[in-house]
Amino acid sequence: MSSLLTNSTAMTALQTLRSVSSQLSTTQNRISTGQRVSTASDNAAYWSIATSMRSDNAALSAVSDSLGLSAATVDTEYTALNTAIGDSTSGLTKLQALLVEAKTAGVDRTKIQADVTQIQQQLKSTAGAATFNGINWLSIDTSTSSTATPTSFNLVSSYSRVGGTPTIGSITVTTANYALYTTGGATKTGILDTVTGTGSTAASIDTISIGALTDSAADQTTLDGYIAQVTTAINSVASAAANLGAVKNRISTNTEFVKSLMDSVDRGIGQLVDADMNQESTRLAALQVQQQLGVQALSIANNSSQSILSLFR
Repeated sequence: MSSLLTNSTAMTALQTLRSVSSQLSTTQNRISTGQRVSTASDNAAYWSIATSMRSDNAALSAVSDSLGLSAATVDTEYTALNTAIGDSTSGLTKLQALLVEAKTAGVDRTKIQADVTQIQQQLKSTAGAATFNGINWLSIDTSTSSTATPTSFNLVSSYSRVGGTPTIGSITVTTANYALYTTGGATKTGILDTVTGTGSTAASIDTISIGALTDSAADQTTLDGYIAQVTTAINSVASAAANLGAVKNRISTNTEFVKSLMDSVDRGIGQLVDADMNQESTRLAALQVQQQLGVQALSIANNSSQSILSLFR
């Protein structure tokens, strides 16, 4: 039946054109954003997962930054400890050599003491300068005041989330294990300022003085005690440096792992929400042709009512 009021052919063509236009809009949006799931309405489940994973990646990025800061701090302290150990021309190693030299009968110990004093000052200066971002583990304040150095530091090393529960991993560093000098406390507890011995021979590495010693048996015994004290200090500082070296390695390993994990999360998000541009470009070309045909079909359907006029001629 031919009808002037209802053009079913045009209605069908219009519905088809609307469908094609909607699909074309979706495809163009995917091409412009690069994502097939850019809003919750595209796919609520995938959008929710991707949003959570992006949040996790932001936390991992913060962990990566924290690891970089921790690595710089540890490296500063590690370098200072190595400097304190020194070599044949500086540090505890040189101090030990000077004390052994002072054992020689008839040697001018006053001149040797001048070198010893310079090394003691250099050691304290090295410990005091081992500061990064306001943190110093080699010269610490053991008082009970608000400015006291914390007894330990937690270096953020990892982040994970199981369900809705986040877990932050950390590397705990105990400052007492690395302290060369201490201030504020009732007694000195640092590796280089702890007093050992009794009576007139009581001294720390920081206060050793040999200028007044002689070749007497008693003074030679005192020198032996000083040498043993310095040897113990070298071993203690070396142990502290080795411990920090292990922390450095762990931080380095965690840094590489976090970067790899972030890349993995990015790939996972991409698999969920990224558009396949090859597929979308093919679909775009097909939909553009369908749209053109739909416009032409609608035009033909609209013109069909003109044929009704021939019936009344």
